[in-house]
Amino acid sequence: MGRANRVVLAYSGGVDTSVCISYLKHEWGVKEVITLAADLGQGDELEPIREKALKSGADKSLVADLKADFIKDYAFPAIQANALYENRYPLSTALARPLIAKALVDAAEEYDADAVAHGCTGKGNDQVRFDVSIAALNPKLKVLAPAREWGMSREETIAYGEKFGIESPVKKSSPYSIDRNALGRSIEAGPLEDPWNEPLEEIYAMTRAIADTPDEPEYLEISFEQGIPVSLNGDTLEPLALVETLNEIVGRHGYGRIDMVENRLVGIKSREIYEAPALMALILAHRELESLTLTADVTHYKRGIEETYSQLVYNGLWYSPLKLALDAFVEQTQSRVSGVTRLKLFKGQATVVGRKSDHTLYTPDLATYGSDDLFDHKAAEGFIYVWGLPTRVWAEKVR
Repeated sequence: MGRANRVVLAYSGGVDTSVCISYLKHEWGVKEVITLAADLGQGDELEPIREKALKSGADKSLVADLKADFIKDYAFPAIQANALYENRYPLSTALARPLIAKALVDAAEEYDADAVAHGCTGKGNDQVRFDVSIAALNPKLKVLAPAREWGMSREETIAYGEKFGIESPVKKSSPYSIDRNALGRSIEAGPLEDPWNEPLEEIYAMTRAIADTPDEPEYLEISFEQGIPVSLNGDTLEPLALVETLNEIVGRHGYGRIDMVENRLVGIKSREIYEAPALMALILAHRELESLTLTADVTHYKRGIEETYSQLVYNGLWYSPLKLALDAFVEQTQSRVSGVTRLKLFKGQATVVGRKSDHTLYTPDLATYGSDDLFDHKAAEGFIYVWGLPTRVWAEKVR
């Protein structure tokens, strides 16, 4: 089946994407396959992955360092939006997909490819995120998804690869499927597929068990400028360094674990475990700073925007018109969200214990109950009368 002459394939080094190389060439008649491995801070050695692609039949193997862009252009805007899918998941994995899609499209343009490809199956969310993002960036570019169409089991996929010299993977003792980047880890499958099973401690890597956390609390001051985190405890850090440092500090205290049954876009429920210590702490600190600096109506309205924003990102619509419009709203709200939030980290908890800002709307002489109180208590009676007038009129008519 001839679908394209030159294809750029998103490559992870795993079985599926390795087999995709041979499948594209031998089953679909692709003449040239260029692989692209994205460095998102997952900690893998990418040179062996680059070499494996060549051994698996790739004509060219690329590695793209996307770590800095990932934090600055994808994670930080999501923090400004307090993005939590279903009010729990901070989108640590989902945020990487539109960036990988952009890298694929850019590479396709650079190498004059007429298609891009990925190794997603037809059951997950990532296929949607890739396909829709690529279509938004270049609607003329073909998107190929061999694993969605070949209908092979895991064993059959491995056997197919062996026919073309792709080494069988060493049998894993772990039954889990794990994805990691600079923002966190997602863990699924194996015993986790039963939502009644408690996760074993062995699945976690970024956050300590409560029993292994320090016996003394640690205080952390996170500074923001216009909703963007810029420093920890007064030390200014580059975005990636800030996230990496925060992952270590917060994870050491066991904070940042999420165990949830989420609603996938394709219509099924999935039990997912996430670790995202830095991202969870930053959203917590950012939202608290907004409580000082945003007016009540903006704060309340933004909550609905945040929910929609999170759904759009989860559902693969990062580059959609509505998402772009919401970006403008969120950016406008952040103009005065500058200041410091103080967190207390202790035994799996992150608690806000202080917040301050030069742009604070908190007015002590109006909030106080002491002798410095400037609030006009007598004005409250007239306010309550006008505020409650519609309710009184209604009550008189229905009783």
